[in-house]
Amino acid sequence: MPTNLRTCDLTNPLGLETTRPTLSWWLTKGPQTGYHVRVDGLWDSGEVESADQRIVYDGEPLTSRTAATWRVRVRDGEGRWTGWSPEARFELGLLDATDWSAAWITHPDWYDEAGDPRVGEGHPLPLLAGEFTPAKPVTRARLYVAGLGVYVASVNGEPVTDAVLEPPYSDFTRRVTYATHDVTALLRDGANAIGLALGPGIAHVFPHQDRYMKFFGSQAAPKAIAQLEVGYADGTSERFGTGADWLATEGPTTRSHWYGGEDHDARLEVAGWDAPGTDRSGWRPTTVRPDGTDLLRARACPPIRVTEELAATEKLVASDGTAVFDVGAVVAGWHELRLDLPAGQYLRLLPGDQLDAFGRVIQSKPTTGAPIFSTYVTKDGPQSWHPSFRYDGFRYVEAQGLPEHVGAEAVSALVLRADNNQIGRFETSDPLLNDIHTIIDRAVRGNMYSVLTDCPHREKLGWLEQAHLLFDVVAYNYDVAAYSRELLVGIAEAQTEDGLVPDTAPEYVVFDGAFRDDPNWGGALVRMPWQIYRWYGDTSAMERHYDAMRRYVDYLTGKAEDGILGYGLGDWFGLDQTTPVPLVGTWGYWRAARTMARVAGVLGRDDDAKRYRALTDTITSAFTGAFFKGERFGGGGQASEVLALDMGVVPDELAPAALDRLSQAVLEGDITVGEIALPALYQVLTRAGRHEALFGFATSTSHPSYGYQVRNGATALTEAWDGPTRGLSQNHYMLGAIDAWFYRGLGGIGQAPGSNGFRRLLIQPAAPGDLESVRASTGTPYGQAGVSWQRAGGEFALEVEVPPGSSAEVRLPDLGLERHAAPTGAVAVGDRAWEVPAGRWTFGASR
Repeated sequence: MPTNLRTCDLTNPLGLETTRPTLSWWLTKGPQTGYHVRVDGLWDSGEVESADQRIVYDGEPLTSRTAATWRVRVRDGEGRWTGWSPEARFELGLLDATDWSAAWITHPDWYDEAGDPRVGEGHPLPLLAGEFTPAKPVTRARLYVAGLGVYVASVNGEPVTDAVLEPPYSDFTRRVTYATHDVTALLRDGANAIGLALGPGIAHVFPHQDRYMKFFGSQAAPKAIAQLEVGYADGTSERFGTGADWLATEGPTTRSHWYGGEDHDARLEVAGWDAPGTDRSGWRPTTVRPDGTDLLRARACPPIRVTEELAATEKLVASDGTAVFDVGAVVAGWHELRLDLPAGQYLRLLPGDQLDAFGRVIQSKPTTGAPIFSTYVTKDGPQSWHPSFRYDGFRYVEAQGLPEHVGAEAVSALVLRADNNQIGRFETSDPLLNDIHTIIDRAVRGNMYSVLTDCPHREKLGWLEQAHLLFDVVAYNYDVAAYSRELLVGIAEAQTEDGLVPDTAPEYVVFDGAFRDDPNWGGALVRMPWQIYRWYGDTSAMERHYDAMRRYVDYLTGKAEDGILGYGLGDWFGLDQTTPVPLVGTWGYWRAARTMARVAGVLGRDDDAKRYRALTDTITSAFTGAFFKGERFGGGGQASEVLALDMGVVPDELAPAALDRLSQAVLEGDITVGEIALPALYQVLTRAGRHEALFGFATSTSHPSYGYQVRNGATALTEAWDGPTRGLSQNHYMLGAIDAWFYRGLGGIGQAPGSNGFRRLLIQPAAPGDLESVRASTGTPYGQAGVSWQRAGGEFALEVEVPPGSSAEVRLPDLGLERHAAPTGAVAVGDRAWEVPAGRWTFGASR
């Protein structure tokens, strides 16, 4: 029976914008030789001869608000059809600006007709409310809602969703994301109320003097739009939307700044403000803004949610008596207070990742930004509070003004991230490796928001190099099929008319020089569609962004001289100062051109494929001519050799010596490469089978190493190798590329040559050093792929799980063992290598 039915890589999504959604499923048993899909009342595919488990809806044209259920049955290898799967659902949103009858509204104090970027400064954040009474009993209700910069929506005093920090990042001058919610269960007979609380978010970062700001500027002042559509049992419907009949008042949040902090006075809370029947006689009419609805676009990936709650492990007391709460790990999200105090207590809360010698929270501009603090004024009695319109990165919360009797139970961390399903698991017999995986994963979580940020405090920007250089690190651990496509929409929006892709997207602040224009950052626009295709077998991103990708490669060509791209940030954060910036920039240019040739080939753009293959050859020749110096490349440092090896331009007679030098340096922990060359270093050594060197580095605890971070107290990966003792960001995943080697090298989970979407697996685990066991698994478009191996006493045992719809080649590591055993059904294809279909398989080796 097919299972895990998904639409556009989402489970039962509401508010889709695409009129030709992708439908996919898993099998509980394989193989599949045919499928039959029915989208009730809209399309019947008929019986199709195919092994495809990912197809595109090809039925009646879909229109706004279309709600559909669909099922699939499949034919097995013996020609037998399964029964129909359980139903899956999808629903379209509002596809045209004319579908909106609601208007954008705001508080009068937060609107300036001339567009003053400081509008609202000094005013409390607004609350907006409107009441309505359905004419008949409601059988179906949908709320379509958007707001800027951050909104919280409620119906009859209840939140409409557990999504937070809505909407996601976008270029708000070109696109604002709206969400669709089923609010049927929240409505009641008689009067009902919708509430919208607004904050400025990153859309409206006004300048101020007392707190940290990465930048200031406004794309849009706070505003909101909401449209409730209710359906009645008789088939009729009715709409209620934001407009001139709504009312506005000042809320208890007196200030919110995306970077600097949030202030809340609980004494000013308005009881029942979003409930029906509340006396709003003192409220003011909302200002109806003239903005249209043509920028509204449906959300197409999972939102940010609270995914974890960490209670404070202890309450510390600094040398001056200040209370400091430790939640046990560096996280990103909200600090939540739970108190029972009299009214009027003024608290000042400082988040941070480290403590100074006196036990106080450290904040500095290179580390977290400074100063960052929130304030809270208590009301009387039991109460709880957390920021609602911004977030922080922290492990510690310094609470100034807190009465001495308040204990550790008063503070907890609500951990936030984009709610992409966690699909990866990795564990070994070595506790240090497990800890390294944990700190890398914690840093990925801390930066997986509506864009992939590089740290959750001082930056909060979508720097693009990690999005593609560490794509596999994120994808092994989380299902980012829909999320990655949405990231690409924002990257493409940021592209300038001349083809440049800035280093950050959305581009809320324009940086200078290479901090705006570097091919190893902007190259994400070209690399990510290819990576989505390789990982998920999905060509839609390549098709959608093809012209933008081509314009970017052509932009780089226009900047290059004789095949050399002579500018950029170089091997950022590298310890080797001999690496030429043009060498690193030209490598990024080469990767973009090579990827473009591959994309064009897959899409059948044969002329383009030929042109970009020729360009790749030109860059390759130019790279060798410019940077090959005698027997070494560039300045002879590690990054130069790594990138040359990755390009395949090191002469055959010199490649072994280059690999030996790199392997020895890595084994000894003498790594000097920066964040650009680091992923390539692991990939080059993995392809060469140099797992012993990688294992030696992975288990090192001297500087530089991951083990150094673990041994010195890091609970999330830090920005610098010596981050826990040096400072800088304590929640930064740019050095985390080794996590891909954990899965692909130690776990052995990869794809066979020529495979896309994990249709054919290559299971090839390494067993270096004294490592005794590894257990790894990850999700694929066909289901869970897993590996577990153990060795002891001269015996090696390997268990492999191949998901239905896939097949695998399994290769045992060369451990010098004489006897190798394979299960019945495995077909030998070489020494210690077998082909197997889907299923669970056990292999062994012994003396």
